[in-house]
Amino acid sequence: MTDRPQTPLLDRVTLPSDLKSLSDRELHQLADELRAETISAVSVTGGHLGAGLGVVELTVALHAVFDTPRDKLIWDVGHQCYPHKILTGRRDRIRSLRMEGGLSGFTKRSESPYDPFGAAHSSTSISAALGFAMASDLGGDPGDAIAVIGDGAMSAGMAFEAMNNAGHLKKRLFVILNDNEMSIAPPVGALSSYLSGLYAAPPMQDLKQVAKGFVSLLPSPFQEGAKRAKDMLKGMAVGGTLFESLGFEYVGPIDGHDLDQLLPVLRTVKARATGPVLIHVLTQKGKGYAPAEAARDKGHATGKFDVLTGVQVKAASNAPSYTKVFAQSLIAEAERDEKIVAVTAAMPDGTGLDLFAGRFPKRCFDVGIAEQHAVTFSAGLAAGGMKPFCAIYSTFLQRGYDQVVHDVAIQRLPVRFAIDRAGLVGADGATHAGAFDIGFLSNLPGMVVMAAADEAELVHMVATAAAHDEGPIAFRYPRGEGVGVEMPARGVPLEIGKGRVIREGSRVAILSFGTRLAESLKAAEALAQRGVSVTVADARFAKPLDRDLVLRLARGHEALVTVEEGAVGGFGSHVGQLLAEEGVFDRGLKFRSLVLPDVFIDQASPDAMYRVAGLDAGHIESKVLDALGVAVVGKRA
Repeated sequence: MTDRPQTPLLDRVTLPSDLKSLSDRELHQLADELRAETISAVSVTGGHLGAGLGVVELTVALHAVFDTPRDKLIWDVGHQCYPHKILTGRRDRIRSLRMEGGLSGFTKRSESPYDPFGAAHSSTSISAALGFAMASDLGGDPGDAIAVIGDGAMSAGMAFEAMNNAGHLKKRLFVILNDNEMSIAPPVGALSSYLSGLYAAPPMQDLKQVAKGFVSLLPSPFQEGAKRAKDMLKGMAVGGTLFESLGFEYVGPIDGHDLDQLLPVLRTVKARATGPVLIHVLTQKGKGYAPAEAARDKGHATGKFDVLTGVQVKAASNAPSYTKVFAQSLIAEAERDEKIVAVTAAMPDGTGLDLFAGRFPKRCFDVGIAEQHAVTFSAGLAAGGMKPFCAIYSTFLQRGYDQVVHDVAIQRLPVRFAIDRAGLVGADGATHAGAFDIGFLSNLPGMVVMAAADEAELVHMVATAAAHDEGPIAFRYPRGEGVGVEMPARGVPLEIGKGRVIREGSRVAILSFGTRLAESLKAAEALAQRGVSVTVADARFAKPLDRDLVLRLARGHEALVTVEEGAVGGFGSHVGQLLAEEGVFDRGLKFRSLVLPDVFIDQASPDAMYRVAGLDAGHIESKVLDALGVAVVGKRA
C-alpha cells in the first residue's frame, strides 16, 4: 500500500493564526514551501524577489510567535513583504502583484489589516512602530509593535532619530535589524563597516547570540560562554554597544535563516521584554534561489523570469531608456569637464550612475539612503567649485526638499538635479510616482526647471545643466524607454527659458511640458481630422517660462491647453498666472490645463495609468473640444 501524497503545509495556512498549531519542525517545512511559492509568484509578475527570499524564515518566525494583526508588524520599505502577503490571506491573489487591480508591491493599509502601516520609502518603520507602541500605552490599539528594517535603511538619519526617541521613552518595542550586508546597492559608509565588524571574526560568531539582559535566559551550560562573548564585544567597542547607548537592549547577531535560533529568541524577547529591544538578524538576500544568489543585485528587482534558469523575459526595444541616455550624456560631459561629479542616494543602478562610476570612480558618490545629506553634500561640492549632478528619483527628492530650499536655492548654488522617474511609473504605483517636483521646484526663486520631451532633448538638457553656473537647475525625465527619435552626436546647451514650436496651426494651441508631447501630437492629428487646426509647442522650461511663446500662443489662438505629467500647482498654474497678469483672459482666451488628477493612482501599466489620469491623446483631444464647445462624440471631418 502506497502512502498518499502529503498535503503541502502552505495549503493549510490561510492566516497567521494557523501557524500556532504547527510544530517547529513543520515550520521548517512551511518556510521551504513559502520560498518556493514566492519564487513561483514573482516569476509570473516580476517584482522585488531577493529581499523577500532573504526573510522567509524570519517572516514565518514572526507570524508564528507574535499575534498579528493585533501585534503590528511593520516592514520597512516593503520590498520584502511578498512572503508576508502569502501568509496573511492573500496567497490567492499573489500572482496579481504590481498589476492593475491587483496587490500592491508594498504594504498597504487599505489592502489588509495585516499591513498596519503602508511603506515604500525607506527608514520609516521604527518611527511608525514607536507611534503604535505609544498609542497602545495611551489606550489606542493594543498589541506589540515590531519593525523590520534592513541594514541599508539604517543609514538614514530618520532611523536613528526614531531609535533615540524610543530609548528615551523606554516603551516596549521590537526592532529587527535585518542585516544582509546589501541594500539595493552595496551599503556604504561607517555603519556598514560597523555591522560587518560584528561578525568578521569567525570564532566569535557562535557566541554572540545573546547580549545584555538576556544571558540569564539561556540554558545554564551556555551562560558562561555568552558572558565571555559579551565581555569580548565590550572590549572591542562593538557588538550591541552602539544600540545600547541609544537605550535598546541588544540581542544578536543571530542566523536569520535558522528557525532553531529565531523561534526561541523571539519567544524569549516577547515574554520578557519591558522596553525597546533590537534583534540583530543576519540574512542572505536571494537566499535559496541560485540565480538570485548569483546575481550582482541578489535578485533585487526582476521582470518575469523562467523559474528553472532565472532568465528574465524582456520585450524587444529599439529605443534606449531615459536613464541610460542620462548616464551616457553625463559621462560625455564629464570627459570634457573634470569638475563634473555625480551624487546618488543608494540608487546607482536605478539612476544610471553605476555607469558613471565605472568611468569616473573618484568622481561618483553614493551617500546611502540619505537624500537630505545628498542634497546638502552636493551644495557643498558646488560651493567648493565643483559641478555636482545630484541624481535622485522624483519621489525620493521629496525627502530632501528642505535642503533644496535652504541649502541650495537660497544660496543660489549651481547644483544640477537629475530627476528620474518623473510622472507615473507603472507597477510601483502611487508611492513612487513623480507627481510633485514640478510644483515644489518651480516655486523656488532662481531655480531653473526643465522637462525632456524625448531622449534627444534629454541629451541637450544634460549639456544645458553642465553649462549653467548661475544657480540651481533641474531636469526631469520618466522611467522607461524613449520614443525612438534620432539621437544627437553631442548635447548642445539650450537657451534658458525658451521653448520651441513643433507643429503650426491656427485655432488651438497645445503647450506640452515633458514627454506628453508625443500624445499631444497624436491629439493634434486627430483634431485635424475634425477640421480643427492645432499648433503644438514644447515648453522645455517651466521656470523660467518662455513668456514670449506663451503670450504669442495665447494671443494667436482661440484656445490654449497646457499638458504636463505633474500635479496641479506646476507648469499649467504658472502659465495661468502669467496669462492672468497680462490680461489675456479679458480678451476671451479659452484656457485649459491638463494635470494629474487630485488622487493617488494605483499601480498599472504606465499607459493605463495615463488613461486614468486623462493625459493620453484621446483625453487631450477631448479637452480641446470641450474648450471650443464642440461635442466630443461626433464624426471627424
